Amino acid sequence: VTLHLNPISSVHIHQKPLVFLLNSPLPLVWKLKTERLAPGIRRVFVVSLGSIVQFEKGNFSLSAETEEKLFPEKNEHLLQWAQKEYGAVTSFTELKISRNIYIKVGE
Repeated sequence: VTLHLNPISSVHIHQKPLVFLLNSPLPLVWKLKTERLAPGIRRVFVVSLGSIVQFEKGNFSLSAETEEKLFPEKNEHLLQWAQKEYGAVTSFTELKISRNIYIKVGE
């Protein structure tokens, strides 16, 4: 699955830390495609067990962290866990089948 990350239109370059929880019932390869995200900013990608994140060529991967976790099974439990673990959830998306996911990050 390719995850496309771009800032919202009112933000020229996104310069804040981000945390993504990428959950799947089956192990996946998450391919990251980014545009206009400032280098050197902490970005964390937490993936379900057996999954990996592949970064594009460039320096984005130098400030990105990847970790595997066993997530709660049901979405409502996952959401509660994420709120407790990270303090806030700004976006939650569930997709049954997808090859590309487009996410706008920003204020």
